[in-house]
Amino acid sequence: MNAADQARSLELAQAIASVVRLLRTHFPDARANLTPWRDDPLTRAFAEQESLDLSFHFPGWSPRTQCRSFLVQLRLERAPGTDGLPAGRPRLLGVLIRGLTYESERWRLATLGDWQPSGSHLPQPAVVEALQQFCRELFDLFDGRGELEARAA
Repeated sequence: MNAADQARSLELAQAIASVVRLLRTHFPDARANLTPWRDDPLTRAFAEQESLDLSFHFPGWSPRTQCRSFLVQLRLERAPGTDGLPAGRPRLLGVLIRGLTYESERWRLATLGDWQPSGSHLPQPAVVEALQQFCRELFDLFDGRGELEARAA
């Protein structure tokens, strides 16, 4: 589900902004899009409430990343604001990042198994390391450790 649609509380809106900031520390030329999915009946029928989806677009195709855009999907323990619980920050279960061009998906990296990318055109090792570090920082952020480190600095 689009990250912009999930920002139903101040805490979750701040977490989404932190996700953008974290990725931009590794990829400063990336432009964030909090609504990567169309708002039409077919798309809404397949919306996953337990997912925060956002994309990042680069000025052009990058030989380092082997793509033009990243689609970042954060799988959450529960949908924000469901089950009568406050719409705070849910627990992060996993991350899926897809490297995309206009034609197709080039690669994907999931926080399952060995956290290595798979696909037809893999990013350079330095990019893989940056993406893996970004995923580690996301888990810290959603566990609350990222907040504590930011306050201490």
